[in-house]
Amino acid sequence: MFFLRMIARSFTRQLRRRLLIALTVCLSATVSVSMLGVVFDVGDKLNAELSTYGSNIVVQPKADAVVSDLYNTTGVTGAAAQADPTAFLKESDAAKIKTIFWAFNITNFAPQLNIHAEVNGVNAPLVGTWFNKELKLASGETTVVGVDGMRSWWKLDGSWPKDDTDQGVIGTTLAGQLGVKVGDTVTLKKTTASGKHNEQAIRIVGIYDSGDDENGSLYLSSSVAQVLADLSDAADKIEVKALTTPENDLARKAAQNPAALSQDDWETWYCTAYPSSIAYQIEEVIPGAVAKQVRQVAALQGNVLQKTQAVMILMTVLSLIAAAVAVANLMVASIGERSAELALLKAIGATDGAVSRLMMAETAAIALLGAIVGAGLGSGVAQLIGHVVFGSGITMRPMVFVLVFVLLAITVLLASASSIRSILSLRPAEVLHGR
Repeated sequence: MFFLRMIARSFTRQLRRRLLIALTVCLSATVSVSMLGVVFDVGDKLNAELSTYGSNIVVQPKADAVVSDLYNTTGVTGAAAQADPTAFLKESDAAKIKTIFWAFNITNFAPQLNIHAEVNGVNAPLVGTWFNKELKLASGETTVVGVDGMRSWWKLDGSWPKDDTDQGVIGTTLAGQLGVKVGDTVTLKKTTASGKHNEQAIRIVGIYDSGDDENGSLYLSSSVAQVLADLSDAADKIEVKALTTPENDLARKAAQNPAALSQDDWETWYCTAYPSSIAYQIEEVIPGAVAKQVRQVAALQGNVLQKTQAVMILMTVLSLIAAAVAVANLMVASIGERSAELALLKAIGATDGAVSRLMMAETAAIALLGAIVGAGLGSGVAQLIGHVVFGSGITMRPMVFVLVFVLLAITVLLASASSIRSILSLRPAEVLHGR
């Protein structure tokens, strides 16, 4: 009871210094909680941000995948493609993507049939695809997929076509070349591999600006493109947008050869939403397919994530160091002011250990109060960062608070231990006699 009364009295006798210690710990806790809260949630937020920039997994026929690897043609579409594909997937198999283990992480996908045809007499690339197609899955659920949700950065003058109609959208480059505007009708002519001459009229309902070679293409419904090219139920590529976990060493090792993993590593990799594990599962459900992650997106995600986390962890460490220095200096000043009181305690029989425990208990009590207030403020700051940077709140994990309290406890303990050493040098007789 005497020990507790001594602690309580210290708050009133050195209120200003105690408040400064509490404020120091509070600020450190605020910075640490907000930074670590963002660190633990930034991976998901970064995935959500990057998912607005198109697909991060591409599914191709095995034959085309081999050619892509040899000649580095992965992702070449539109005006950059020089020849029609010769290997195909079944468009009807695309819906199987939503049956894999990570089906809920698949936010969108769209099959493509990339061909060439005469558009008003000009040879141009065509992309047959889905725009806003409603799919009924085997599970009884309904989902809407298509390029409308995968081309959010495109500037579209007009509207997206309706699926399975004679509507289309045309890139600004091709539209300028043909002198086409929204509402006009263009005529497509295509000679198929069997020698048939097919013709199709397409009404332009939109003109888009993609900012790249896609501006030289015309997008139309896949069913119309298949009839034009005489390729029933055919697709040469499926773009997939998935929410993924940033890759680590395990994911990179698995991407090279999943069979080389141990059983435990394989299960960990398979049950984690890495781009490579999602691609592997897509290959399992689509016959004759090779699924690959878009390396530019994966590399950007990993680099930005690592740099962001490094900056925030550095800020946390610096705040803890600053707190340690400030608490140590405040405690040294406090001990200096209370030297007579502490010397009296030692004179009446208190040991160095008892006096040290008293000082540490006082500091711990005020630091705990500051840490609790700082944790609450840190959560608010984390939410502010989330809404300003990512447009959504940060999910605060209990681990963040536990980690911060442990780090602060160690910081305060080290700061207290370094300053309390001066108690050992106090000589009661000299202090009480003013020497």
